[in-house]
Amino acid sequence: MGEEVRALEENKIWIIEDLPPSKKPISCKYVNRVKYNFDDSIQQYKSRLVVHRDYQIEGFAYNETFAHVAKMTGIRRFLVVVVAKGCELHPMDVNNAFLYGDLEEEVFRKMPP
Repeated sequence: MGEEVRALEENKIWIIEDLPPSKKPISCKYVNRVKYNFDDSIQQYKSRLVVHRDYQIEGFAYNETFAHVAKMTGIRRFLVVVVAKGCELHPMDVNNAFLYGDLEEEVFRKMPP
C-alpha cells in the first residue's frame, strides 16, 4: 500500500485541501491480492487503491468497464507482429500506470484508509 501511495504522490495525482461545504467526497478502499508462482509459492503481494462502486449512477457510463489489463487477443496480435518483423521481445513489469486525461469537473476524494 505504501508503494501505491508513494507513486500517487510522486505523480502529483492529488492535492490535499479542505473540502468545500457544497461538495461530497468520493470514498475509496484498497483491494489487496496475492500473486502466486506456478508452484503455488507466493510471488508478491499486490495492492490497488480504488473508488467504492456505490458512486455508480445507472444510465451514466453504467455498463462501461475501465480495466487496467490488456485483452488476450490484443497480446496475440502484438506477438504476431513481433515474430513477423523479427523483433526482439523483452519482458518487463509495470508497477504503476497513470492515464493523464483532462477532467471537466472537480473530483474530491476522501483520504485512503
